[in-house]
Amino acid sequence: MSAGSIVFLVIVGFLIVGLVGYFITIYNGLIRLRRNVRKNWSNIDVLLKQRHDELPTLVSVCEGYMKYERETLEKITSLRSAYLGAKTVGEKSKVEGALAGALKGLFVVVERYPALKADQRFAQLQERISFLENQIADRRELYNESVNIYNIRIHQIPDKFIATACNFTPNELFEVSEEERKDVKIQFNFPGQK
Repeated sequence: MSAGSIVFLVIVGFLIVGLVGYFITIYNGLIRLRRNVRKNWSNIDVLLKQRHDELPTLVSVCEGYMKYERETLEKITSLRSAYLGAKTVGEKSKVEGALAGALKGLFVVVERYPALKADQRFAQLQERISFLENQIADRRELYNESVNIYNIRIHQIPDKFIATACNFTPNELFEVSEEERKDVKIQFNFPGQK
């Protein structure tokens, strides 16, 4: 073998090792981002579970006072069940938006029941759920940021080539639909009214 052939093989060897190393670096970076998205969703899910665990107690405390608001309480219960059956982030975010709206509506309706507002158990539950709502909002922001970073990376060149070859797919943002952004409409159904 000539010296030129050896130099050529060494250069080709370095290029192959460099390309493999570059592929591994990009692949590992994408894996890290994807795992961060999953971790951030799990953090939201933990808080949502805590809030969902508080809902039956909240409904039972309210039932005794809110005889004419059964529809509101039933809606919260049915949305809790719907969330437990939701599989994707999109499905869960849709149900969560509706549930957050229903809770907001419940807390507005409570203003009409001074005895309920004065109930210590209700006050503690309301405070706990409000705390969880704030935590969920913070975690949603972090989740959406990590999803955005991940989605950008899998669409940028050269990462796109590796992402496509390794079946990296975009993740859904935790979004609220237009319907869920509307103001809560409260109606009081008192006996004798239609």
